[in-house]
Amino acid sequence: MFPKNVTITGLNEFCKNTAVSHLDIDFVEIGEDYLVAEMPVSEKTKQSLGLLHGGASVLLAETLGSVAASLVLDKSQFAVGLEINANHLKSARDGKVIGKVTPIHIGKSTHLWEIRITNEAGQLITISKITMAILDHKK
Repeated sequence: MFPKNVTITGLNEFCKNTAVSHLDIDFVEIGEDYLVAEMPVSEKTKQSLGLLHGGASVLLAETLGSVAASLVLDKSQFAVGLEINANHLKSARDGKVIGKVTPIHIGKSTHLWEIRITNEAGQLITISKITMAILDHKK
């Protein structure tokens, strides 16, 4: 499903100097129909109680969904987030979290992607779904 010429290095370079790089999110794996990125639980991503901020988890989820949707489109189209939800199931205080995005529905005008965020022990931290609107570039 994803183009064969996409590389982890290219994805990380594409996100340089954005909120993605500010939170130290790194793409680490690409498969035929999934992407994986990691984010440290650090002073940049914690809330005042010392826990991973839910908003940081959602930023990781939206990053994965947006990039995945963009990779399956041709050059005449682009994807924008239409709706995202997230259920935070477990807290994290340290280490890193790992997000994996997989498709649920790839349509002509919308995509639906699921993002599962786990801790390093594989425990589910957050589950999120994002709906992407698929738009045509104006000519």
